[in-house]
Amino acid sequence: MTNTAPTEYRHSASLTSTAREDIRRNDVHDAELGLRIPSRYRHDWALFADWCAAADRSPIPASPATLAMFLHEHPAAVATQRRRLSAINAVHTGHGYPAPGRTETVRRHLDTTRASRLDRLGRLLVQRAAELPITGWPSGLFGRRDALLLVLAATGMTFVDITRLRRRDLRLDGNTLVVTTQSGERFRLGPDPETGDNPAAAMYRRWAEIQAFLDLYPGTHLLRHHLTDPTAIISDPLDAEQARQPLLCPIDRWGHLPHAQTMTPQSVSALVRAHLSGRVPVRKVLPVPPQDDVDAWVEPEIDLDAGYYDRGTTARRRDHQTLEDLTDVFDEIEARTDALLEDLMGVLEGL
Repeated sequence: MTNTAPTEYRHSASLTSTAREDIRRNDVHDAELGLRIPSRYRHDWALFADWCAAADRSPIPASPATLAMFLHEHPAAVATQRRRLSAINAVHTGHGYPAPGRTETVRRHLDTTRASRLDRLGRLLVQRAAELPITGWPSGLFGRRDALLLVLAATGMTFVDITRLRRRDLRLDGNTLVVTTQSGERFRLGPDPETGDNPAAAMYRRWAEIQAFLDLYPGTHLLRHHLTDPTAIISDPLDAEQARQPLLCPIDRWGHLPHAQTMTPQSVSALVRAHLSGRVPVRKVLPVPPQDDVDAWVEPEIDLDAGYYDRGTTARRRDHQTLEDLTDVFDEIEARTDALLEDLMGVLEGL
């Protein structure tokens, strides 16, 4: 009885090892790419790799845009496309690369119902963003940040991806806003084909203007005047530190923006839901004192009578005589303090 369990365990382990060897033996080795392809994925992977070679694109690591283009040029049933995605994702993860099929671009391509629903939601989010204030203190500050946040959420990217965005991850290509996530997924928010307007680009410019202003004038003292009476800001190219700063940061009720702190996915989700439901907190426009009243201060004139200096000299002489006795008082206090300290040290040593 005592030897049965180890024998069964060894037999089971041997079967498992043999099964793994059979799987490896059936794997296909891609000599050109130096990859080992599981046998069940070899046909789908070969189709993808051949298309990448013809399109002059890298099959591994493949970008989400490459995968989306491949699926577009090889239409098939949803089940077939999902099988192809599973094969491409498995080869990537098996060789230490992120799975390109787990992106919003690819998910929308496969699920047209989901894509239609997200498109309707996206239009509503952009509409809500366009209604937010862009001036006034601090309403304009919250409005500009939340407008860009809603536009990014309208793309369908996850709240986690939104919070991971840095200032360097957004750029303008003409009038098209290009957003690149940490995973390499790229969103291009272009202008309306009929009007040529691009609210996404305009909302990005307004928030980038706030961050550029704070680069020049840190703090909220001058920012509140800028939001009350905006002036043109010439923004220089981002340096390394500015490029790494979070794109969206929290704002407290006083309008302070910690540049190094990013919003949490929970706070982004809560804001998106609040804007969609119309329950976002109303930010009252606070009065801002005129710039002249804040920066310029005139010392009031004081007229001194003729006996002012004589009275001051007499008072100082009197106080000097009175304070001479304080030296002895301070010496006595210091002596008592030293005695108390000695007693305390004795008590501590006796514990």
